[in-house]
Amino acid sequence: MTESKDYSVTFLVDKTPEEAFDAIANVRGWFTQAIEGDTDRLGAVFYYHYQDNHRCTFKMTEFVPGKKMVWHVLQNYFKFTKDTTEWTGTDVVFEIGRKGDQPEVRFTHIGLVPAYECYDVCASSWKSIIGSLSDLITTGKGHPLTIEASE
Repeated sequence: MTESKDYSVTFLVDKTPEEAFDAIANVRGWFTQAIEGDTDRLGAVFYYHYQDNHRCTFKMTEFVPGKKMVWHVLQNYFKFTKDTTEWTGTDVVFEIGRKGDQPEVRFTHIGLVPAYECYDVCASSWKSIIGSLSDLITTGKGHPLTIEASE
């Protein structure tokens, strides 16, 4: 029997849970400016692409201000994997809780597991992207990909 371990990272912030949540919902401020569609309400569908290597359509399936946000991957395309749809059906989850007296953000990509061909590349990319989110929350300035870099 093999254990599947979803990719996850946790970090503490010196902001309120509501401020952290608002930053997460500002996807263009930390992930990429090349997002089409709304990212700040339940039921919203938005589209992401990076050059011709990655295209993804997300649907906001949970949106609980100050607490939790879930993006369900409706469609995914990777140019660099045998199974080009590897992420399809997975969930990207942001949970805001507390560790002691400090807000804590937990990011988990449910379904992104080491058995995936893209795991190493995707985990490395998420690490950088979540670093940008952490910066946006703590300093007010993230490091999203520009539209030009995504083309």
